[in-house]
Order: sequence, then structure tokens, then C-alpha cells
Amino acid sequence: MLTVNAADRAPRPHPERRTTRDYTRMRIDLTHDRTRYYNRLEKLLEDALIKVSSVASSLDTRSARDMVQALIAGERDPRKLAGLARGRMRAKRTELVEALSGRFDHHHAELARMLLDQIDALTGQIDALTTRIEQLIATIPAAQGVDADGTTGPNAGTGEGAAILPAVARLDEITGIGTDAAQAIIAEIGLDMSRFPTADHLASWAKLTPRTIQSGSKTSSGKTGKGNPYLKGILGQAAASVVRTNTFLGERYRRLVKRTSKLKALVAIARSILIIVWHLLADPTARYHDLGSDYHTTRIDKEKKARSHIRQLQALGYTVSLSQAA
Repeated sequence: MLTVNAADRAPRPHPERRTTRDYTRMRIDLTHDRTRYYNRLEKLLEDALIKVSSVASSLDTRSARDMVQALIAGERDPRKLAGLARGRMRAKRTELVEALSGRFDHHHAELARMLLDQIDALTGQIDALTTRIEQLIATIPAAQGVDADGTTGPNAGTGEGAAILPAVARLDEITGIGTDAAQAIIAEIGLDMSRFPTADHLASWAKLTPRTIQSGSKTSSGKTGKGNPYLKGILGQAAASVVRTNTFLGERYRRLVKRTSKLKALVAIARSILIIVWHLLADPTARYHDLGSDYHTTRIDKEKKARSHIRQLQALGYTVSLSQAA
């Protein structure tokens, strides 16, 4: 008896979406490769006792790049190297001088040059992919916007007072989602949300909904499953960036992490972002509006909360009298 997997019965994406998805996935893979080369460069510098990454936020900043280029060119004076700092890094001159005092020699310079060439080559390929992705998405009618006067087309919806923003621009408004992430999400799930009757269906398809395992009277939660690794990776990065913001999603993470693990809280935020994406794509006229970090605190029923605290104090044997604060 032949058993057909449910995934095999699912309709294949439209050819233009498959093409866009191939480009976005290649861009993600090349971006990961570039990150690995940056990590190798950092390890090489640390082998030469150059600790610039302990002062700079990352090696892909312009200041760090200039310093590495100068080291390769033969400059060894840490003070002159620290003088290449730009912007806010100028205030860290003392730390930079100490971090740039190492034993960087000729063979380090040769290897660093190779790594930078690889990074530059990957950056050029990533930029080329980004240009191609923008062109492909611009040709999709459902991804285009509508101007205030009803004009449609590839460049419509970008002006002030636009009736409908382009799909990428709508997703870009979500906290934690940038243009590249918005393009990749569209390539992975498409623009036709009729295939997912509700936002929960999309979250379940993406494997961002924990399974409930029931055996008799015992109920336990299971793993979410593998799902789409590219989509989950994008949403995971967005969730990791949004938790540091003073927004509704950031505050939601901080509330969740008090009673569950950090990983589960991140998955919950990723699921929330995907649900927001579904609503924005299902209704092109919808716009994202952050509810604010004080959303929950401003909606507390003060009288109910006061009664609850009074009952707890009375249970401890206290007599409570309340008066309105000035």
C-alpha cells in the first residue's frame, strides 16, 4: 500500500515565487558564509594579539576595516592605527591603542588579505542578488502598492498618503524586520494568504506552534518541529533583535521570560511576528502600529487588582483602608 506524505500533496509554489525564493535563499547562504569569513578574520587577528573586536562592535564597521587595511599595508604603530577610528569609536582611543598592540607580521597580513578578498567577493554577490530580488518582487502585481489617487504599478504606493504600501514596505514596518527579511519572508510564504485560513494555520505550517501530546489523562507539550529552516531562521533573528527594543513585542518577551525559558520566549515572539505578517499580507490596506511597551500596564483593571490585594491582606489578618493618591 502506497502512503503519500501530506507535504507531497501540497501544491508547488508559483514559478516566479520559486525563482525569487532561490535568490533569497542563496543570499542567506552567502551571508552566512561571509559571517564565517569574518569569524576567521577575527581568529587570525587574535592569533596576532590584535583585539580590535573587543572594542569595535564588529569587524565589518568602517573603522575596523580601515585598521585591518592599515595593518595589511604595513602600519604597526598602535597610536596611528587608533587614529583611524571614526565616529563614536574616537572616544575609545585608549582602549584601541591597547587592543592594537600585538605581533601582527607578514604572514598575518597575507592571510588577512585573502580573507578580506573573500569577504569583498561575497559582498558583491550579495549585492547583486539583492538587486535581482528587488526586480523580481517589483514584477509581482500582488506585491505592488497603490498611490493615493489609485495609480498602480511597480513604483506605486511609495509616496505620501499612499492607499496601499508595497508588500515589502508593509512588512518592513514591523519591529525587527528589515527589507531583506521582508523579501525573504515573501519568497518563503508567498502573498496569497487564502492558503492559510487563519494566522494560526500559517504558524502551524511554519512549525512555530508547540505540539500537545496527550496520553490518557496526561497532557504534555512537544517540540515545534523542523518546519522551514529559512523562514524560522529569519523570524528567529527578528525576534532576537526585537527583544532589546522598548516596544510591545520587546515587553512581551520580558513578560514571558519571567515564567519560561529564554528560547521558548523567543519562539513565542517569532510566532507573534509571523501572525502580524499574515494580517498585513491578508489585508493589503492594513498597516503595522506598535501597541507600545505599556500596553498591558495601561489596561489593568485597577479596581479588580485592588480587590485582589485587599483579599490577600485580609487573609493575613490585616484591616485595609484605601484612599486615592493625590
